[in-house]
Amino acid sequence: MYPPEPWDLRGQLYLSVFAVPRADLPALPDPLAAAVRPLPFGRRALVGAAWVRYEPGGVLQYRELLSAVLVHEGRRPRVSITEIWVDSVESRDGGRELWGIPKDLAELDVRTAPDGRTEGAASTGSGRIAAASFGAGLRLPGRWPAPMSVAQALDGAVKRTAVRGRAGLRLGGSTWRVEPDGPLGHLAGRRPLLTVTLADFRLRFGAPAPAAATSP
Repeated sequence: MYPPEPWDLRGQLYLSVFAVPRADLPALPDPLAAAVRPLPFGRRALVGAAWVRYEPGGVLQYRELLSAVLVHEGRRPRVSITEIWVDSVESRDGGRELWGIPKDLAELDVRTAPDGRTEGAASTGSGRIAAASFGAGLRLPGRWPAPMSVAQALDGAVKRTAVRGRAGLRLGGSTWRVEPDGPLGHLAGRRPLLTVTLADFRLRFGAPAPAAATSP
């Protein structure tokens, strides 16, 4: 069992953005591939890879590693998640069945040291997926909006899901160690263009189901 949408979540998100040749991108499934295209960045596309620690105060608490491609549907920018691992069965099942997010289970560790540095590591029974290290970074004043639209394939159609939230922002650096023969091999050996932390975020993923109509 898993919570109905929307999911109200809280926590910390550590994001790096990579420029990847479009020929190296993971293939999008049908019918999503017919509806969206990677947003061009020269001859490359932008891929975000993030470690997330969902903390008490939200509907679920778990850890996550994901990779997503910035795409466009006509003139509308969207995000499509291509690889994702969690350490929660409820999150895996809910993500797949509600929104078409291809979550798998993995052993995940995302922890922050007293000096502010955060370390992430992910592995499955087949071996290590990736590890990363994030510096504490410079905190920008205020809390920033973090809206986006996620597009996935679900039940033979394109499922579009709104995400709304706010977070503190930190700008910093990161070091990634990605297994070249693993599922994130398209990121192996690449340096991030940008690394940001969404600190103490609060977000809402999805929307409530429409109220049932009642007869007069």
